[in-house]
Amino acid sequence: MACASCSTKDGQPKGCKNNGTCGTDSCNKLTVFDWLANMSLPNGEKPFNWVEVRFKNGRKEYYQNTENLTLSIGDVVAAQAPSGHDIGMVTLTGELVRVQMKRKNVSETPEEIFKIYRKASQKDIDIWSEARDKEEPMKVKARQFAIDLRLEMKISDIEFQGDASKATFYYTAEERVDFRELIKVFAREFRTRIEMKQVGFRQEASRLGGIGSCGRELCCSTWLTDFRSVSTSAARYQQLSLNPQKLAGQCGKLKCCLNYELDSYLDALKGFPKTEIKLKTEKGTAVCQKTDIFKGHMWYAYEGEWMNWHKITTVQANEIIALNKKNQPVASLEEYASELTEDTKSEFENVVGQDSLTRFDSPKPNNKRKNNKRKNNNGKKNYKKKPQESKNVAK
Repeated sequence: MACASCSTKDGQPKGCKNNGTCGTDSCNKLTVFDWLANMSLPNGEKPFNWVEVRFKNGRKEYYQNTENLTLSIGDVVAAQAPSGHDIGMVTLTGELVRVQMKRKNVSETPEEIFKIYRKASQKDIDIWSEARDKEEPMKVKARQFAIDLRLEMKISDIEFQGDASKATFYYTAEERVDFRELIKVFAREFRTRIEMKQVGFRQEASRLGGIGSCGRELCCSTWLTDFRSVSTSAARYQQLSLNPQKLAGQCGKLKCCLNYELDSYLDALKGFPKTEIKLKTEKGTAVCQKTDIFKGHMWYAYEGEWMNWHKITTVQANEIIALNKKNQPVASLEEYASELTEDTKSEFENVVGQDSLTRFDSPKPNNKRKNNKRKNNNGKKNYKKKPQESKNVAK
C-alpha cells in the first residue's frame, strides 16, 4: 500500500523519505487496523487512556495519556523517555490498545509509567528530522571503528532519540563482545550519549526489512511479531531437501515459514507407518522408497528389484504390517497395487468453440493454392476462368 506522499507523479516516484514514519499510516510495517473505530462506547464509560506509539523500524511502545489530549492515528507526539523525551507517531487509540497490551503482556499498572507530554511542535519535528538524517553516515563510521578495533560484531542500525540527546546502536554478534573501548571512540567522535543494544538475527531482519525468496516482503517486518524456534525436523516432515542455502532466510537462520504448514503435515502423518519398517511378502521383502503425505500413498520396492515400485495406500501398508506381526506374510504387493490402477487419460470437452485441444500437435496439411490473381495497372483484379471439364459422352 502507498499513501499520497509516496505515490508517483508524472511517472516518477516522489518518495516521502520518512523511512517508516509515514504521516497517513498506510504504508508502514506492522500496522493494525482499528476495527472498533466506528463503534461508540456505552454511556458512562470513559475511553481507554493508553495509546500505542510507533518509532523507527516498527518499534512500538505504550504510553498513558495523562493530559487527556485529543489524539488520533497519525499524530506526532512527544513522549516521555528514561531521560529527555522521544518523538513518535500514534498508531492506535481506544479500546483496541487494551487488547494489544494484553496480547503483548504489557501491564496497565507498571511501576514506572511513561506518559505523553504533548503533540509535537514544529521545533520538535525539526530536531527529530535533523537527528534522523545523521543516522546513515554515523552507521558507516561506526562500522569502520568496529573493524579497526577487530571486534566480531555487526552494527545493523542506529536510532536517535527524538530530542537528539542519545543514540542507540543495534548490533548482532555470535559471542559476547567487549565494546568498552568502542563506546569511548563513539562518544569522542559523535559527541552524544551512546547506548549499545544487542539483538538477535531474526530481530535484525525484522527491523531492517527486505524481500524474501518468495518475492514478498519479509513476514517478520510486515506482520509476524512472535519468533518461534524453527528446527530442521520441520523440513524433514515436509520432505524438503536439507539445503542450507534454500532453507535459510535473510537473517541466516531457518525460514519462519517452515512452521506455517507443519501442523497439517503432522496431522497427515499420524496414519503413516514408519518408513523404516519393511513389508514381508512371499515374493520378497519390500522397502519404502517414497511417500505422498496428503494423498496417503506409499511406494515400495522389493530388495534386488529397486527399479520396480509398487504403490499402495497407508491403510494397506498398516494391514500388511499387522499381518507381519502375526507372522503371516502376504502373497505379494502386486495384489494391493492392482487395486490402485487408474485410467489417467483425461477427456476434454470443447467448451470454448474450438475444434480440438490437440489441433496444434498434428502438422498442418501442405495445400498450397496457386494464386491466379493479377492486378492491372488501374488496380483492378483479373481472374482467370477455370477451364470447364469436358464430359465424356458415350456415343
